[in-house]
Amino acid sequence: METLIRAADWNGDREQIRAVREAVFILEQNVDPAIEWDDQEETAQHFLALQGGEPVATGRITRTGKIGRMAVVKSQRGSGLGFRLLEFICEHARQNAHQSVYLHAQCHAEGFYRKAGFTAEGEEFTEAGIPHIKMVRRFD
Repeated sequence: METLIRAADWNGDREQIRAVREAVFILEQNVDPAIEWDDQEETAQHFLALQGGEPVATGRITRTGKIGRMAVVKSQRGSGLGFRLLEFICEHARQNAHQSVYLHAQCHAEGFYRKAGFTAEGEEFTEAGIPHIKMVRRFD
């Protein structure tokens, strides 16, 4: 089944974005719903991956170049979809004149982001009760 990755609009695609993030962050990782939704939702550029019209992955980038809320539903993990989504977001950033992007990677996913060209910076920290590390990718 073909997977479509596209830019998404928070107002128009909110339910699909929320469905993925709720499944991954709130139900699987026990992130408090009160901190999952923030003041960046309206201004960030969101992205959706759809398979057969169903949402299977999402992510966003803020105006400052911070990639976040990367989530892939359990059934799609290991398929390469997360990497494709991340590359799609990075290409969007390049096309919009960002010289670099950064993210707060969950420490267990550090290797995934390294393979995508990100470099760890600084010390580990806890966010939403989960160990994270800041990672940066610079564009040449």
